[in-house]
Amino acid sequence: MVDTETRCVHYSKAVDVVAIQFECCRDFYPCYKCHDEAVDHERTQWPKAAFDKPVILCGVCKQLLTIHQYLKASQCPHCEVAFNPNCVWHNHLYFDC
Repeated sequence: MVDTETRCVHYSKAVDVVAIQFECCRDFYPCYKCHDEAVDHERTQWPKAAFDKPVILCGVCKQLLTIHQYLKASQCPHCEVAFNPNCVWHNHLYFDC
């Protein structure tokens, strides 16, 4: 991570403020690139049956969101900080959508 709000070297805009707990290792990373650079195993997607698990961290307020909450949100439901709308293009890398 580059800063305390979970921005990283790959995604560092003001709206890049989430970290995802990866299904494969249960560790939090700001993005799939950070994960892939840090570990020596393959990424796996969260299955639909796990979409009620709180595995998304808002980097601003540090509250956890379920996958369902995150997929429906344009902002954090706790602190209302905006999330990057372009992250939708990467959902298939993290979740079995």
